[in-house]
Amino acid sequence: MQDNQPRTVAPEALPGAITRYLNAHRAHDAATAVTAFTGDATVVDDGNTYEGFGEIERWLSRSATEFTYTTELTGAQQTDATRYVATHHLEGNFPGGTVDLHYRFTLRDDLIERLVIEP
Repeated sequence: MQDNQPRTVAPEALPGAITRYLNAHRAHDAATAVTAFTGDATVVDDGNTYEGFGEIERWLSRSATEFTYTTELTGAQQTDATRYVATHHLEGNFPGGTVDLHYRFTLRDDLIERLVIEP
């Protein structure tokens, strides 16, 4: 890929670590979801930063119980060999009720090194 221009990819073409995280997160399985991350991974969500397995697992556990919602993967893109974006449509009992979120993944050694979740 040239110039870091994103290209659309089929959701099933997303790397294994991303798929494992997304499936486990949807199933509210924080213990499995955290295995998709490097030990020094960083997650940025809703203005907060979580670093390392412990903080990320606590964030995953909290986010799984804070609100009730459905999520649908509506698109996927690859920016370069290590960066992907998975777009999700969420509906639930959180403020606003619906939102489209972009999950921006950076991989290292076939695991998620950084995840930024933003509209």
